[in-house]
Amino acid sequence: MKQKLIIIGAGMATGRALETLLETAPDAYEVTLFNAEPRGNYNRIMLSPVLAGDKTYAEIETHSAQWYSDNNVTCRFGEKIANIDRAAKTVTAQNGDVLPYDKLMFGTGSTPFIIPLPGHDLEGVIAYRDLEDTERMMSLGPDNTCVVIGGGLLGLEAAAGMAARGVDVTVVHIMGHLMERQLDEAAGYLLRKALVDKGITIKCSANSKEILGTDGHVRALLLDDGTELPCDLLVMAVGIRPNVALASEAGLAVGRGIHVDDQMLTSDPDILAVGECVEHDGAIFGLVAPLYDQAKVAAQTLLGTHAAFAQKELSTKLKVTGCDLFSAGDFADGEGREDIVFRDPARGVYRRLVIENNIVIGAVMYGDTADSNWFFGLIRDKTDISDMRDTLIFGPAYQGGTQLDPLAAVAALPRDAEICGCNGICKGQIEDAIAAGAGDLAAIKATTKASASCGTCTGLVEQVLAVTLGDDFVLPAAASICACTDMTHEDVRRMIKSQRLTSMPAVWQECGWKTSCGCHVCRPALNFYLLADWPLDYADDPQSRFINERKHANIQKDGTFSVVPRMWGGITTPDELRAIADAADKYMVPTVKVTGGQRIDLLGVKGEDLPAIWADLNAAGMVSGYAYSKGLRTVKTCVGTDHCRFGTQDSTGLGIKLEKTLHGAWTPHKLKLGVSGCPRNCAEATCKDIGIICVDSGFQISIGGAAGMDVKETELLMQVATEDEAIAVIKAVTQLYRENAKYLDRIYKWMAKVGLDWIKERIQDDLDGRAALVKRFELSQSIYRHDPWAAHAKDKAASYQPLARFDLEAAE
Repeated sequence: MKQKLIIIGAGMATGRALETLLETAPDAYEVTLFNAEPRGNYNRIMLSPVLAGDKTYAEIETHSAQWYSDNNVTCRFGEKIANIDRAAKTVTAQNGDVLPYDKLMFGTGSTPFIIPLPGHDLEGVIAYRDLEDTERMMSLGPDNTCVVIGGGLLGLEAAAGMAARGVDVTVVHIMGHLMERQLDEAAGYLLRKALVDKGITIKCSANSKEILGTDGHVRALLLDDGTELPCDLLVMAVGIRPNVALASEAGLAVGRGIHVDDQMLTSDPDILAVGECVEHDGAIFGLVAPLYDQAKVAAQTLLGTHAAFAQKELSTKLKVTGCDLFSAGDFADGEGREDIVFRDPARGVYRRLVIENNIVIGAVMYGDTADSNWFFGLIRDKTDISDMRDTLIFGPAYQGGTQLDPLAAVAALPRDAEICGCNGICKGQIEDAIAAGAGDLAAIKATTKASASCGTCTGLVEQVLAVTLGDDFVLPAAASICACTDMTHEDVRRMIKSQRLTSMPAVWQECGWKTSCGCHVCRPALNFYLLADWPLDYADDPQSRFINERKHANIQKDGTFSVVPRMWGGITTPDELRAIADAADKYMVPTVKVTGGQRIDLLGVKGEDLPAIWADLNAAGMVSGYAYSKGLRTVKTCVGTDHCRFGTQDSTGLGIKLEKTLHGAWTPHKLKLGVSGCPRNCAEATCKDIGIICVDSGFQISIGGAAGMDVKETELLMQVATEDEAIAVIKAVTQLYRENAKYLDRIYKWMAKVGLDWIKERIQDDLDGRAALVKRFELSQSIYRHDPWAAHAKDKAASYQPLARFDLEAAE
């Protein structure tokens, strides 16, 4: 007869133990699984994307009802264990059922710590621990406010998820900087800055005093300095504690957690424990990698095979609200310790290594964590870094004095280098899976679970595949442009050019479209390709544009619009400011905001007022800022030689000329420029799509920057001596981008595909080709550059129109 195994808790640790047990010996045990939650195992790490709306619960469910059924696991979800009789070897369920066991496994996890503030028991005060908590937060909308107590990972993920839903969120943290356990003060500052830029209010060094309520529901959080923070929901994310209550009642040895030995056995040899509820050699655990190690050991112990859990040097590699973070080892200040620090504020990159006796003992990285595995290996192996000290901070690709191919750095990683932190998968496990036949990313996910959780390590997994398979490695096939066709963007564009297709029906016919008239995904792309390739033959189709471009204003979440008049190079006049103020008053604009692109944004304009406000601003000489377009947005400038004692060139004047030159140019995605009057770079030109740094000898033109979801520094294209040459180069680069990039690819993504050298060949080396690009750009501008507000101003009777048949807003 099978032995009876009862598992208490269907979390990630017991789920991995169950997987290992069933894969190794599926008939060894008759398994009954209890869980207090009314569901089985799901990936708690991914609750944040569910909160933000990026994933659904179904996408993060690890074990479905069918999986349990297929593996003959008896599930008792939504049920707790009331009592354990160790002498009789039985458990009693809440409904009174008494079940015998041969082996029992605890996976009771942890419980969130609730600060015992006055009012903590009010309705609307919750923790952030499970799906129910997540759904409670998801119920909030743009009219709600929320306070999150706790500036650790969970608190920040909760705040970011709700902010993405339009909730007004404030984070209250008692310490001086965020995530103080994982980050030093400098990295914590960068994280705080990024969160504030996302609209989240951060209050550090703030002590909570009392939770205020009305009619039994939370109303506000009172700080000890007297500040009241109103809230409809208060989330406590201040830490967790191992859930040991049931184990303690059963008479098992407990401390902070349930005591276990190296085989994951408790003080009772027939009872095991894994996960956040355990204490091993004085340590408790919250990261998933050691929990999975425990799970594998527990499964082997259940099968009578010797295995031992050993604590390892741990690193923390996280993505908090789009910001990459890494920390490992001891990065506190101390006598005899030295720092090597790299800062790049424009890119939002920070690296700090703590060294003692020529050994790296700690590391903190923010913004760029690509080399984190290598640095972690140095810490873990206590590597003497004397010979590489000069280039150490730049990572493995720069050791030996020259930059290596990135794949060479991956090849140099040892087999035990961790690749996937979520699932504790090292390079050797991936190599073994490849040797066993896993030849692509999907197969690696299926066999090892590497990159199957948060996805941060996907690029690294693909590099391991490329290094291991060599010439046999094939990059994933490009996705089709949409469901209407199997053709990629590149395929369609080649057809448009080679067969001189000048209309959408021609594309649909010649490319064998599955539908007769396209869809909301492909029509905007086709419209741009035809417009960019055949400006003389193709007429722009407004109904194949996103709603923002059709209305010439950004639609907001409440259905109102944002109107942004252009300010050439960030320069304005008193008359323009008066016109903006008059418009704001006349049309009762609720919010007037200065943008990051040196303009003024009128937020909350009603759709029916758009033609009239366009007319008024146009009458004052102001034109559309195209803040809604896939085209030129802004050219940010500093004051240059006009006012600044450091200025080397007239950056403001050049910025204005460039903005007037590029104004109205449709491009594959939005286009942002910056012109800085000297290398101090006050206009932040090195994180724009195209950036110009003025120097004494001329103008350094660089391309491929980004400062959004991805943070990228521009790369130098070329240096020119005169303004006229700079303008010509930028016209040519813009046209090259227009003619060759995939729709909705920013310049940095396009550049990653074609390579900077390919662009240089056509802009820097081929002068005739560059002149031809400039000519084609100027031809397009002669046809399409116009002010859409002027057209609307001619007909004030034009009224707000409902969305067209193609709801293109969803595609954006």
